[in-house]
Parts: sequence; C-alpha cells; structure tokens
Amino acid sequence: MTVDALTDVAGVRVGHATRTGDGWLTGTTVVLAPEGGAVAAVDVRGGGPGTKETDALDPRNVVQRVEAIVLTGGSAYGLDAASGVMAWLEEQGRGVRVGPDPTHVVPVVPAACVFDLGRGGDFRARPDAGTGRAAVEAAEASEAGAPVPEGCVGAGTGAAVGPMKGGVGTAAVVLDSGITVAALVVANAVGSVLDPETGVLYGELFQGRVTYPEAQVHEAARRRLAESAVKNRPPVLNTTLAVVATDADLSKAQAQKLAGTAHDGIARAVRPVHLLNDGDTVFSLATGARPLDPGHPLALNDILAAGADVVTRAIVRAVRAAEPVDGPGGRWPSYEELYGGP
Repeated sequence: MTVDALTDVAGVRVGHATRTGDGWLTGTTVVLAPEGGAVAAVDVRGGGPGTKETDALDPRNVVQRVEAIVLTGGSAYGLDAASGVMAWLEEQGRGVRVGPDPTHVVPVVPAACVFDLGRGGDFRARPDAGTGRAAVEAAEASEAGAPVPEGCVGAGTGAAVGPMKGGVGTAAVVLDSGITVAALVVANAVGSVLDPETGVLYGELFQGRVTYPEAQVHEAARRRLAESAVKNRPPVLNTTLAVVATDADLSKAQAQKLAGTAHDGIARAVRPVHLLNDGDTVFSLATGARPLDPGHPLALNDILAAGADVVTRAIVRAVRAAEPVDGPGGRWPSYEELYGGP
C-alpha cells in the first residue's frame, strides 16, 4: 500500500519534532534511511544556504552512504539539531566504521536549515540537539510505510512563503519500471507560490488540475496578504528544502544529478527562486533496492523527471496543508483560509 509520501520508498522513515507556544514556532524533521544507510547527494542553488556535512556528499569524496538527513528551523543555530541525531546514531552503532570495534563509528549527518527566527515571538527559541534527537526517535518509532504528517510540523512549523504560511509537504510516484520516486519538502520561500493575477498556485499549473478562485475571493485574499506583509517585519530570509528519495540503485554521481534536476520542481512552484536570501537545497537518497535497466542507458531520465514532478506536488501539498498563524512574531494566513479547498 502506498501513502503518496516519502515513506513509499521502502525503509525510509520520517520523524518530526515540533515546538509551538511561549515564543516558539519552529521544529526539526529527520529523514531516516534504512539501517546500513543510503547513497546520498546534494545540490545547493540558494545564495544564502545554511548547511552541514554537504561536502561529504560530493561524488569525489569518500563517504558513500548516510543514515539520516536533517531539515531544521532555527537558521544556522538550528543546525545543532544534527548533533542530537548524530549522538542517537552512534548509540545504535550506525555510521561510517572507523575501526575494528563495531561501536567505533562516525555518523555523517547532512543537514540544512530554514530561516524562521522570531516567528513565534522569541528570537532565541530555536531547535537544538534535543530537538534533533526527538525527531529521529519519532522516525525510528514510526511504522514502515507510515503516512507523513504535513503542514505546520517539524521543520515547517515556522515556515512562510512570502506573506503566506508555508510548511512540510510530501508526494510520491511509482514509475512503469516499478521504481519509486518520492519527495519531502519544507516550503519556506522568499518568492511567491501563487499567481498574483488569479490566486492559483503555480505548482498546480503543472498538474492539470487548476480551479480558478472567484474574482471577489481573490480580491479579498490580496487585501489580507497585503495587510499581513505590512505586519510582518523584515528580514525576509527564507529557504526551500527538499529530500528526494528513490529505491533505485544509483551511484553518488547519479544521485547528485537527481538532486540537481529536482530543483526544477521548486522553480515550477515558486517565483522567483534561488535568490541571494534563499538557501534552497535539495538532498537525494537512493536505497539501491531496484537496479536500473542495464539495456536502457537513459533509464535514469525517468527518475530525474519524476524527482522534479514530486517536488512540485510536495510544495503544493505543503501550502495546502499549512494552517494560519497570528501571533507576536507575525501574521501568516494560510492558502486554504484565503481561498478554500480545491
């Protein structure tokens, strides 16, 4: 059974740790690979990224597989969440073996952050090692193939897309070859996800299921978004993050190509994208359960195209699942509140 989520890739689990109230509006999301790890790569396109251990994912470097990827709020401060995940993995004996003793491991935990500082009202309320540990423990405790909570959870808790609320979204597809490709996204962009002339989500224009809001609904939404933009104080420092996973058997170079083309999925759903004050980063994971067709040298193309498609769908789902926020840190109406359901 599939759930149209990152967890449709067998063995991949997702856990969220969410903090709200008393100045908090942030959290951390952990993508946990099957034990033994998965081939991983990354592609960074934003001009202001906050990342950890991304150099280890370069195909020229020695690390071949990782056990977990961390997406977190808290800007660069929130990268401390990866320390909690690293400590948990060490306790499980999961990581790069560095000696004859099986407990002598160094978990390589790539991480990336979004800017959400102060959105709950307290600039110092941000994820730490304990938040990361809570998220990875939630991932480990989840059942295989479990649905993934979307919206204002984990790293998407304080996310915003322009003057509107963002969040976490996920989507998956099974190709004719039987290979699964899936994505999990934290939508937190400087740019807009909706067409200012019609109110339609850009990402839905690529899905062939567009319902145009009535003119009066759109006009009312534009007024509310303008009011929110006035209330929300700068800085406008944002980032869209994604993890694209597949059960295909990919090399690190092929996984890096997947991470790169998946950025096209962001560009379809967010305009403008990859700005200097974005940190747009896409990770890829390949579990290796299904080989590519050796008689089809371009078999990777189907996976590349699907990666971009599921990223676009995941952004749409993140925005539609988000809930409005109106608190001491600012006001962010949700798309559903403004425009209603599809």
